[in-house]
Amino acid sequence: FMEAEMEKEDELLNQSLQSRTLAMEKVRASRQHLILVASLLDRIPNLAGLARTCEVFKASTLAIADASILRDKQFQLISVTAEKWLPIIEVPVSSVKHFLDKKKREGFSILGLEQTANSIPLDRYIFPKKTVLVLGREKEGIPVDIIHMLDACIEIPQFGVVRSLNVHVSGAIAVWEYTRQQRSQ
Repeated sequence: FMEAEMEKEDELLNQSLQSRTLAMEKVRASRQHLILVASLLDRIPNLAGLARTCEVFKASTLAIADASILRDKQFQLISVTAEKWLPIIEVPVSSVKHFLDKKKREGFSILGLEQTANSIPLDRYIFPKKTVLVLGREKEGIPVDIIHMLDACIEIPQFGVVRSLNVHVSGAIAVWEYTRQQRSQ
């Protein structure tokens, strides 16, 4: 009798695992072809906010420098479980260039969100379907050696006296603009 009960429980567990796997596959299949590279960021509220934004708008992946922050209480508070539903990969700062090279070979356009002399205003830029978006460090922005790898730099037109947005906010605006363009196609 005991054995029959255990087999029944095993069967139920298997069924629930299968339906969870199917649900996850469905979620993954409906993701956009947008990879956000946040490996240069180190402030937890920014990373957690970006995880939440990426999950809400179904980015395919978020790259961060150190995956151990996913267990941080502050991270979890701000991300509201986004990390459970969003593929998050660890790309240490030292591996960013290698990662971008690999994605370029896979047919992705590599974009940076940065104010440079050649930046294209966000509202005039047409995003390729397969996009990798690189965000800069909290204060210094994107380092020059990575800028050289980018296919384009985009910037958010700004009109106030303060000429910079928080990196999570600017990342979110860019992710939304990518999403808006994909939706209207």
